[in-house]
Amino acid sequence: MKVFRKLRRKLLLSGKIKSYLIYALGEILLIVIGILIAWKINSLNEIRKNRIVELKIYKSLSQELDTNLLVLDSAIIRYSDSIEKLKNTLNYLGEQPNELTVEAKDLIVNLNYTKVIIRNESINSINITNKFEFIESDSLKELIAIYPNELDKFDEQENRISDIITYRLKPVIEKHVSLIDLLPEDSFNYKRIKRSSKESNYSDLLDSKEYQNSVIDRLLQTKTQLAITENLKHKTKSIAIKLNQELKGS
Repeated sequence: MKVFRKLRRKLLLSGKIKSYLIYALGEILLIVIGILIAWKINSLNEIRKNRIVELKIYKSLSQELDTNLLVLDSAIIRYSDSIEKLKNTLNYLGEQPNELTVEAKDLIVNLNYTKVIIRNESINSINITNKFEFIESDSLKELIAIYPNELDKFDEQENRISDIITYRLKPVIEKHVSLIDLLPEDSFNYKRIKRSSKESNYSDLLDSKEYQNSVIDRLLQTKTQLAITENLKHKTKSIAIKLNQELKGS
């Protein structure tokens, strides 16, 4: 800088205004170039940092989606199996108790149901924080933005099925059927309790409109959930494929 000041002073004292102006412009140009270089370096550093964050987001989300795909595959099998069992249950409506096998009774009073849990930590973290800004792909942003709505549909349908079982099927079954029937016949407790328990009335249960409606409703809601699950699997796979493309492109 001292050299530049001496040079400017020498040009001014010599009276060479034209040479001074050319020098001044050159000096300004050098300063501008220096600023642009510094800005470019800073910009590249920001891009690099953002890309690192973006890849971390992609990897975390990719792991979550891979887990969900496995869960959804399992859920599709479960729902399909449940639909078949419910269809078979309808075949026993109107049957007399002495015509029912042990397997048929087990089917009629079947209340087994475990909610399917889909992971959403990463997807929610992206949508409710500034992480969304780090994603460059517009098509991926669009898929991620609508995914929580698909998860909500899935969870809401799960709750509908659970409520049918808990608040409609279970009470009407317990009203007509002694749960002692669910115990193994060769157990000591079964023989002891059986002597004092009230006998089950499968005939009244199968004739009960409440039971029939509950089974049919559970069947219809399970079919709906199967369709929702297959659609959710498709959406999940679309995001997973797009994520893999982005990761490979890195």
